[in-house]
Amino acid sequence: MNRNDRLRQIVVLVGAILAIVGAFIGSGAAGGTPIAEASGGALSADATPVAPAGPAFAIWSVIYAGLVGYTIWQLLPAQAHATRHRRLGYPIALSLILNAAWILSVQFDLLWASVPIIVLLLLVLIWAFRLTLASRPRNLIDGILTDGTIGLYLGWVTIATVANVAAVLTAAGFTGFGISADLWGVVLIGAAGVIGVGLALFDRGRLAPAASLCWGIAWVAVGRLFGDLISVPTAITAIVAVAAILLATIAARVRAPKPLPTPA
Repeated sequence: MNRNDRLRQIVVLVGAILAIVGAFIGSGAAGGTPIAEASGGALSADATPVAPAGPAFAIWSVIYAGLVGYTIWQLLPAQAHATRHRRLGYPIALSLILNAAWILSVQFDLLWASVPIIVLLLLVLIWAFRLTLASRPRNLIDGILTDGTIGLYLGWVTIATVANVAAVLTAAGFTGFGISADLWGVVLIGAAGVIGVGLALFDRGRLAPAASLCWGIAWVAVGRLFGDLISVPTAITAIVAVAAILLATIAARVRAPKPLPTPA
């Protein structure tokens, strides 16, 4: 193992620690304000027509577990010189740092700063996801901890970015140019659905990003049907978007060429 590999592993570890500390602060468990209540409740489940219902955020537990698992996995001596981890280490570390920065921006009522941070996080995750597509995992564990975690992370942050931008605009007093909130909800969720379909076709039907994106959009539908902010058109659009993403994912997997066996 060379010094560059060790440095990369340590940077990922530090990023994971920062992200976990940020998560505790954002949950309110470490004296911080829960995200749904921070910044005047701008990110609550009923703040905008595209905000997912509260239970949707339980997916963070799965994502964080995967990120911790990846951090431990890439620390193992056998992974230190693996080409894919040399390529993925710094993008994942950057995503972890941006994750913590996003939480802090909301905690300190710097809601405007959360938008460029989450957009940058989304771009970094797209970068990392493309790197996973360029190389096959070494085994099932690598596939779950690396490809699976990054895919879940990307899918969730995609819908979170849409919700975040809508929340910041609403908090800033944006009235939608006179367009109804229902129509804005339909347009934004429809756009998220189109992105999900495009992603499924691009990645040949990867399950993880489709699953987390559909999870988030489905909880938007639940929130608009049963929450305090009712919007039936947005809910219907969300249901259609989920169905379209799932169908595109299945179709892409069926049509994808079978991978060649990994050399021993």
